[in-house]
Amino acid sequence: MSFPLDFENQVLAIENKIKELRDASRLGDIDVASEISKMQTKVNKLLGNIYRKLTPWQKVQVARHPDRPKFLDYLSGIFTDFVELSGDRICSEDRAIIGGFAKLDGVKCVVIGQEKGRDTESRLEHNFGMAKPEGYRKAFRLLDLAHRFNLPVISFIDTSGAFPGIESEERGQAEAIARCMEKSFQINSAFISIVIGEGGSGGAIAIAASDYVLMLEHAVYSVISPEGCASILWKDDTKAELAAEAQKLTAPDLLSLGVIDKIIEEPVGGAHRSKDETIAKVKAEITVYLNRALEVSSDLRRDLRRQKFMSMGNSFLT
Repeated sequence: MSFPLDFENQVLAIENKIKELRDASRLGDIDVASEISKMQTKVNKLLGNIYRKLTPWQKVQVARHPDRPKFLDYLSGIFTDFVELSGDRICSEDRAIIGGFAKLDGVKCVVIGQEKGRDTESRLEHNFGMAKPEGYRKAFRLLDLAHRFNLPVISFIDTSGAFPGIESEERGQAEAIARCMEKSFQINSAFISIVIGEGGSGGAIAIAASDYVLMLEHAVYSVISPEGCASILWKDDTKAELAAEAQKLTAPDLLSLGVIDKIIEEPVGGAHRSKDETIAKVKAEITVYLNRALEVSSDLRRDLRRQKFMSMGNSFLT
């Protein structure tokens, strides 16, 4: 793992010893399999204990882990025959949001996802997953095509928020996000969303106003980042940990509030430790919930989607 988390120090120390034993075994006829097995069992037990008790702030750190599977990993691991569509037909192409036509086990669909990038070059290419207005207008275009051709939509959310630069405001960032959400409530297509890492602010919900919102166990989903919240409330971004506690941004909190519909369990130690297993679990849940969405008529599905989002928060007003 290239990016150790501070609350995993005990685990990392044992993993380093395992690596040393494996390196030693390659240099001679030393049988260390039994010792490695014992140490790996200890690692798994420690990870289980740690990850069962993660604080909200620790979950934010896990959600941001650079080794977590990104949208392009899910795209290649779940879908086939992907045909990308580029541009918003108004301004330009935005690589923070990627989308197009694909097949899920032979079923034609539209896939939209936010891509953060994995290394410096790709992060710059994808603007760290922070889309500009043209990105949301591209998503709008894809949603409209899904509606016209009666294709299911599957979206993947992983962004700290929409790009906040001056040029985005000049080109109508808020309007682009609002139009994207409006289109989500108008389409007859079955629509499934998965929060795979960070779900930040309107930049996330712009492509997550769906029939079913699924969320990985250690992902986060909130109206603002903890740092941003702390800067506004206390004028001190070092209080991000306190803000994360108050924001109710973890999957269990959001499930209890009715904001999401399903928590997808991650492998022991988080998705960044077992990408293939995580991707397989996400695919299985997409299939279940897509079939569930397709069980009702398109008109009823659209009405239920609207009611779901319009009713959020009503319990706090009564």
